[in-house]
This record gives sequence, C-alpha cells and structure tokens, in this order.
Amino acid sequence: MPAKNIDELIALCKRRGFIFQSSEVYGGTQGLYDYGPLGVELKNNIKNSWWKSVVYERDDVEGLDASILTKQAVLKYSGHEETFTDPLVDCKSCGERFRADQVPDYCKKEDLTEPRQFNLMFKTNVGPIDDGKTFAYLRPETAQQIFTNFKNVVDSTSRNVPFGIAQTGKAFRNEITLKSFIFRVREFEQMELEFFVIPGTDEEWHKKWVDLRLDWWEKQGVSKKNLELYDVPKDELAHYSKATVDIMYKFPHGIEELEGIANRTDFDLGSHSKDQKELNLKSKVIENNESNAKLALKNEKNEWMVPFVIEPSAGVDRAVLAILNEAYNVEKVDDKERVVLKLKPHLSPIKAAVIPLKKNDEKIVAKAKEIKNKLQKLGLGRVLFENSGNIGKNYRRHDEVGTPVCITIDFETLEENTITVRDRDTMKQKRISETRLEEEFKKLF
Repeated sequence: MPAKNIDELIALCKRRGFIFQSSEVYGGTQGLYDYGPLGVELKNNIKNSWWKSVVYERDDVEGLDASILTKQAVLKYSGHEETFTDPLVDCKSCGERFRADQVPDYCKKEDLTEPRQFNLMFKTNVGPIDDGKTFAYLRPETAQQIFTNFKNVVDSTSRNVPFGIAQTGKAFRNEITLKSFIFRVREFEQMELEFFVIPGTDEEWHKKWVDLRLDWWEKQGVSKKNLELYDVPKDELAHYSKATVDIMYKFPHGIEELEGIANRTDFDLGSHSKDQKELNLKSKVIENNESNAKLALKNEKNEWMVPFVIEPSAGVDRAVLAILNEAYNVEKVDDKERVVLKLKPHLSPIKAAVIPLKKNDEKIVAKAKEIKNKLQKLGLGRVLFENSGNIGKNYRRHDEVGTPVCITIDFETLEENTITVRDRDTMKQKRISETRLEEEFKKLF
C-alpha cells in the first residue's frame, strides 16, 4: 500500500540515502534537494526507462541535449517574458510571501497586499561585465531549445513529419510557494517530447500520446486506480495550447499533476520563425524580426507548412515521488513490521545484493566478490557486494531500498557450487546451481 503521508517517504529517503536537503550542513536551501547514492540510481533508471520507451523503441523520435543557459530572445518570442508569472502577495502580519492562490489559513485577508505579477525565471549575467544588457535565463522548461533546433534536426537527419524530438534535463523556476517535498521545487528535471505532426492530424495524435503515456506509467508500477485524466478547461489553458490533458496522481498530499500532454498547435515553431506572414499560422504570435530561420517544411504542394506539436511533458522529481509512493509497503512479519519497496526491477537502484554468509571467511568472501563481478558485467544495473555481517539485517535493509534479490554465498557454495537466492516480495528462498545464476538474474529484467 502507498505511504499514509509524505512524512513516511521523507523519512525513508533520508534514512536510506535517496534524497537529502541541499546544503543541509548550513541549514538547507528551501526548494532544493540533492539525490543520494540510491536516489541518483532510481532517478537515472526512470529517465532511462522513459528514453528507451520514447526514443529507442520508436523509429520516429530523435534525441537532443540542449544548453541550460537560454538566450533572452528565445524566451521573449516564446511568450515566457510576458506570461511566465505568478501573482505574489505579502502578509504584513507574518512577513512571508505567497502565491496569491496558495495563502495559508493563518494569514488574514486584511493583512495581505494587493497581488502583483512575479516572473518565475532566473536571470543571470553572461560575460565579464554586468551591464544589464548581456544576460540570459536559466531555462524554465526544456521545450524551447527543441523548437529552436527544429531546422537543425530536420536538416541533419532528413526527418519529415510526423516525428519527435526528445530531451531530458534540468529546468529552473523561482517558485514563490514550495510544497510537498520534491513535488514543487526551484531546480528540477523534465522528460519532454515535442512530436511534430501535420495540421489536421493533431487531435488524433494527441489522443494517441495520452494513451501511450498512461501505459508507460503503469509499466513503472503506478497503479491505474491512482491515476486520473483531467481535460483542462479552455479558460485554464496555457496561451499556446489548443487542448491539454493532465495525468493526475493521488500523491500523499492530494491529487496533483504528474504529466501534461498538450496540443501546442503551430505556436512555437511559428513564434521562432522569420517571415511569419508567409506561413499562414493558426496561432497568434509576436511579430519576429530577429530570427534568421523559417521553422517550416514544404508540403506536397510545395507550400510552406508549420507542423503542429503534441507535447508530453513529465517532471522526473514528481515521477520519483509517485513511484516511491506506489512501491512503499509496510507488512507484518512474525509480529514485526517490514518496510519494503516493491519497485519494478528495472527501476530498482540496486539490482542484486551478493552477501557472504561469514564476512571473515576469505574463501566465501572471495567467491562472493567473484559472483558480484560476474553479474555486474552483464550491464543490467548496479550489483552490490554486501559484507556487513548479520544476514537478517542485510535482508531487511535491501527490502527497504527495493533490491529485487539477495544472493547468499555460503559453505555449500564452495562445496557444491550452489547459492541461495531470496526474493524481495515473497521472502522465499531457493537454492540454485551457480551455473544458472546469470540466466535467472536476466529473467528479472
């Protein structure tokens, strides 16, 4: 069963090395978190699973890794400079600042200032002199550099629509109100796909990508019963969106967005294009006299066509939180509580723990290291050599961090070439021949 509250997950993350407060030794920095030894493995496994699904298993998607520092003009014409804001209010009583729609109950209405717009983008100087003119932004999303690289990708790969460009990476937002651990933070990672389609086929592709993304979340262990689809009403849509469907998840703190799938029409490619009047754009864009490229394709009639864009966009940190919550289980075993993370094996930070029964026996230890190295070379993920002594405590620790199997090396291993394999979820143990181990291990993935 999922965690009862967010505090259970926070305690687990700190105790077992998944997530730490950033700069904790100096009191921490609000809205910033560091991923520890197990957290970085889980995070990378999630990103790898997404990349495999979106790029490797498709023949119509290319990858990209664009710069984080973003030229001011990019975010000017994308509309971010003008619209990427939240209403900010100050409380005269407590001295704190809040987003206008997230003021806590302890603040009285009469103590609040009038809302004012606050730009969420981080601004930084570029070059040796801070003259207020040579600046860039830390990107607030990963999407815009995909759009500005559209022509480069098309020219270098000979792609034609429909096709997509995928990217994972850091984004930064100076959030006013932070909440719920890693759910809303100032530095985060996104998994974003911009899928370019022929206008008129966009609604069909939009529905298709909603279904594909739901299927992916279920394969990561997120239960369908904890997912809901939310069709964003027209009056709540982003300025670029024709339609957006949010995949909502029942987090410990309430139901919140896990991923958004938007139909962005031709707004983005049109916004970053020169000679916009020749393109018959469906979206309203700012006139662009700075771009030097026409981000469009010729159709069968040799006419310029600006593709529509379907954008599935998910936050990695929210994915970590949802997947941890789904996997978290507390069970009664012999009148004692057992905390176990029932992660899908492909997501588990540690794929297997190899444990020598006697930590001081040189032959057993040497055999355990040999087997560990053999499994590690398969390239399926991290395999841990665990030599801390008490076998029962080792089992419980690895249950709690989601390790699918523990492999115990003992005297029988030396004498008969057999080993004990223990399953995380059932706690059942079986004795198998060492020669079968690699085959059995591969079956998990």
